[in-house]
This record gives sequence, C-alpha cells and structure tokens, in this order.
Amino acid sequence: MAKVSFGTDGWRAVMCDEFTLLNVKIVAQGIAEYLLESDLRKNGVIVGHDTRFFAEEFAQACASVFAENKIPVYLAKRPLPTPVVAHAIVQLQLAGAVMLTASHNPFKYNGIKFIPDYAGPATSEITRKIEKNIAQTKENLFLSKEIKESKEVKYINPIPEYIEHLSTLVDFDLIAKAKLKVVADPLYGAGYGLLDEILKRAGCEVYAIHNQRDVMFGGLSPDPSIKYLNKLGYMVKKMKAHLGVALDGDGDRFGVVDSVGVYLSPNQVLTLLSEYLLGVRKLKGSLVRTVATTHALDTIASNYNTQAIEVPVGFKYVGQVMRERPVVLGGEESGGLSILNHIPEKDGILADLLLCEVTARLGRPLSNILDEIYAKYGCFQSERLDIYFPQEKKEDLLKSLKNNPPNEVAGVKVEKVLTIDGVKILFSDNSWMLIRPSGTEPLVRAYIEAAAEERFEALKRYTKSMLSF
Repeated sequence: MAKVSFGTDGWRAVMCDEFTLLNVKIVAQGIAEYLLESDLRKNGVIVGHDTRFFAEEFAQACASVFAENKIPVYLAKRPLPTPVVAHAIVQLQLAGAVMLTASHNPFKYNGIKFIPDYAGPATSEITRKIEKNIAQTKENLFLSKEIKESKEVKYINPIPEYIEHLSTLVDFDLIAKAKLKVVADPLYGAGYGLLDEILKRAGCEVYAIHNQRDVMFGGLSPDPSIKYLNKLGYMVKKMKAHLGVALDGDGDRFGVVDSVGVYLSPNQVLTLLSEYLLGVRKLKGSLVRTVATTHALDTIASNYNTQAIEVPVGFKYVGQVMRERPVVLGGEESGGLSILNHIPEKDGILADLLLCEVTARLGRPLSNILDEIYAKYGCFQSERLDIYFPQEKKEDLLKSLKNNPPNEVAGVKVEKVLTIDGVKILFSDNSWMLIRPSGTEPLVRAYIEAAAEERFEALKRYTKSMLSF
C-alpha cells in the first residue's frame, strides 16, 4: 500500500483507490500492535463509522483484525458521531476507539482515526508509532483471510449515556422553558435521527432536514459551512424558528443559522460562547485556540483575568492542553470545540446545544448578541483564503517568510513573527495574517484578521498578491 500518513485528524484517502478493504485491515493491524503494547488492551476498543458507502464492512474488517489479535471489540448497530464514540471510551473505560470517517470531505473519501484511552485525538507521538507499525505490516497477512464474526466482538449502544452526560453540560431545563423551535440539519451524516432526538429531549420543537442516511450526501459535501447551509437558512425563516443547527459527516463540527437567517462562522461562535461561558456561566479556566483562530478569544480571556493559549492547527493540540489544565473552551476556526468537564474531542452536538442554551437564556438572535460582544471588545473580521500554489515552491515560500518577513504591510508595522505552524505575522494594530501550506494539495491556506474593513481588505490584497502565480 501507499505510505499512510496521519494528518491533523487521521488518515484519509479516496475509496477504491488507496482506501480499500485490504489497506484498512493493514492500518487496523498497525493500531492493534500499538494497543498490544498497552496495559489497557484487555479493556478493548470501540469501532465506529459514519454514513459513507461500505462503512459497515470497513468497520467489520477492523473489528475482525482486533479480534484476531485477541483485543475485545465493541461495535454499534448504526452509524455514530465521533463524539459519541469518543465518550464511549470513558463510559466503558476502553483502551481507545477507531472511527471510520472522512469528516466533512466529499462522499468519495473515507478515513480512519484512532482515539486513545483519554478520549481525544491521538498525539503526534502516538500516530508516529502507528505509522511505523503500518509500514512494517506485511500485506500477505490479510490476503487470504476472510472477514469473520468472533466472540471477541460485542454490539453496544452508547447513545443513552452520551445524552445523559450532555445534560450535565447544557441546561436542558432552561432550553425547555424557552420553548425553542429549532431546525436540525445533520447533512445526511452520522447525526441523522440523533441530533433531532437530543434537541427534543432538551425540550425543543424540532423540524429536521437531510435527516436520513445518504451515502452520497445529496451530491454535496457534509460540511456545515455557509456554502452548504442554504436550505437550513431558508427553513429557519420559513418555520419562524429561533435557530437552525447543523453537523458535519461525523458530527464533530458544528454549523448555525440564527432566527434572522444570519450564518455565524466558527470564529464568531467561539467568540460568542467564550463570552457566555466566562461572563454568564462564570466558569473558571483558560481558553485554548489554534494559531489560525480568532484573537477575539485572547481579548475575552484578558477581560476575565484568565489565559488564552495558542497551539498549532489540529484539535489534538487543543485536546492536549485540555488534559493538562482546566479549559473553559477549546476551539478551532474550522468548526470544532469542546468545553470544561467534557471529553477533549471536538463535539458538534454539544456546540449546537450550547447555542440553543444561549438563545434560550438571552432571548435574542445570536447575531444580535454577537454585535453586543463586538461593541464591547471591538470587531474581529476574519477569513481563510485557499490559494493555488505549486507544491515544489512551498518550502521556499516558508523559508523566505521566516528569514525575510516584511517590515510593514500597507503602512502598518510588523510586531512579531511566529513559526509554531506555518508563518504568522502580527502587526502593531493587532491585525494578523497566517500563511500555512496544505500538506496534501497544491494550496496555501492564508488566514487574515483585522478590526477595520479597510485594513482587512488591504491584508487580503497583499496576501493574494504575494501568493499569485
């Protein structure tokens, strides 16, 4: 098989190309060998999957490999969101979990991520060990083996305990008293039939769309970004709902449209929830954000005399901090978050419920609440640009920016250059830009943030000019 590389959130590839039954078993064997070195191996693993084509067969193949290695396996009889699978690790005190998903990527992709015993994304150290095991696994180990049932494999339903845990993090009674009307959009992903039921459990009147399994995701991507939530916005207005909430393919990313049809970006949601949890809920602890995420969190943290911690891109870095100290909220601009007393893993369902709680408590559209926060702290306008850039020139680009960064851009002085992940340039007016090449595509991801519209547009023009070919 081709070399397997675990990115920021597991290994992903195109089905029927690299992502085949044989290769999935080889990856599972690499994970099994990692588990065999652990004292927790006897506790077993849970294998979950989203709604993609052939998902059950891929999951059964993984289960068969673990059973062959005498590692107990737990399977669910339906697709499960990643946060439900991750929470089951804690619930059952398992050695870890394997989740078969390509998250928000199009239907032709699938992927595998390993979630260790602490119920958060695997660290780089762990994935390097698994990659080494995979490289040493012989293909002929599986060529003649059938996928088979085993006494090591048990079927479970971890959903009730997960919902019970959510009710300790979110005020279901408050939501119920507000009699919220909510449109739920799981985008044909693993949250189908679950997101709407949890919202009903919290006392909401729910209208669900895209609420069944579709291995083609309606011909779109299961990505809860503004591009794919047109129908959600339309239905919120049509139903005169208080808000509409969405999930990605495996339920670990969130999306939201408020009662007046305004889509809130992940950066805006993180800003809103940070202010709510620290200022209204009075929770105590730090905020954690990735290097690409809005600095609004830093300003909010300072206002409440706490710390905002910056980490590289990838929720594994956020989760690592959450395991080390109290964190009120950890988040990333791509749509992942977790909060204090929850697992150190992204949870879109939790995020959607928290947005319902904010709406219920404050009784106003989310965009109106956000405007008040910006009036208090100043505006934070941010955007990510995906710009074509030749693969062979990326290294030279980063080297040039690190060694010879600009002294100023559009008349504003450069204050600092950070290189913890890509190259981040901070300016004297608190605006910033981050240049971070894609590891798999001929793209450079450029992130920019500024308070004033004029400054924001100037940074955007500079970035496009710098990266143009």
